[in-house]
Amino acid sequence: MSGQAGTKQPFWLGGAAASMAVCFTHPLDLTKYRMQVLKTKAPMLSTLYKFAVRDGIPSLWSGLSASVLRQSTYSTSRFGLYTVLSQQLKKQTGSTKLSTSSTVLCAGVAGGLAGMVGNPTEVVLVRMCADAAKPTSERFFYSNPITALYRVYKEEGLRVFGRGLSANVVRSVLMNVSQIAPYAAAKRAILSQTRLKDDIRTHALSSLVAGTVATTACAPADVLKSRIQSSAKGTTVTQVIRSGLQQEGPLFLMKGWTPAWLRLTPHTILTFVIMEQLQALFNQMHAQVPARATV
Repeated sequence: MSGQAGTKQPFWLGGAAASMAVCFTHPLDLTKYRMQVLKTKAPMLSTLYKFAVRDGIPSLWSGLSASVLRQSTYSTSRFGLYTVLSQQLKKQTGSTKLSTSSTVLCAGVAGGLAGMVGNPTEVVLVRMCADAAKPTSERFFYSNPITALYRVYKEEGLRVFGRGLSANVVRSVLMNVSQIAPYAAAKRAILSQTRLKDDIRTHALSSLVAGTVATTACAPADVLKSRIQSSAKGTTVTQVIRSGLQQEGPLFLMKGWTPAWLRLTPHTILTFVIMEQLQALFNQMHAQVPARATV
């Protein structure tokens, strides 16, 4: 995804970049979850404004700790595993660059595995973000994600950590494929067909394409996942689809697309830009290691 050919990409790189990015985009992430859980047709800005007025602007960052924990598990896994898989495939094929089909394959496998790794923290994140949108009697009132993980385990059992797993894995596969592959393709096209160089402008433009593709591809699975995970009672994908179609129509699967795009696109841009910068810093530090050793 980034860096020069042959340079090493540390496993933690993507997770660190995503965790930094989410600190800026969390209010939109919060609004997206609340819109997906609420059965309302209120626009994104109206929903955001309503909760800001009612609970105060700082409340828009409630659940940030859960979001950072989720990125630390999920994003670290999906980017890290993609790096491992792509490097192994390059060694086997003897190629310095992956084909589009190989990129999609590695991204899809990494995304599916990451969806399983990150599902427990995803359950906690959705619940913490959606809490304020629910009646007081239905709220969980988790103080932090670690306490939330413990309470879910103690009060509901380990099986709850698997709630929404199928939808989350599908979403994770779609997310990884629709972010990584379009980003790589857009970056190659920009560098080959324009005068732009491999810098922040190119990274930002490539991320804009990736964010738009990812939002559209992941919207249906994202809605299903959020509604299943926010429920205190066990709910199946079939039940959510049937209820959504009956009460809201087929467009319910795109509910929250605008806040999702406004959240995911800046988050994608920040993640890839930060990742590229962290990679450049890592390369610089790595190149200096031999020189330091000889002093």
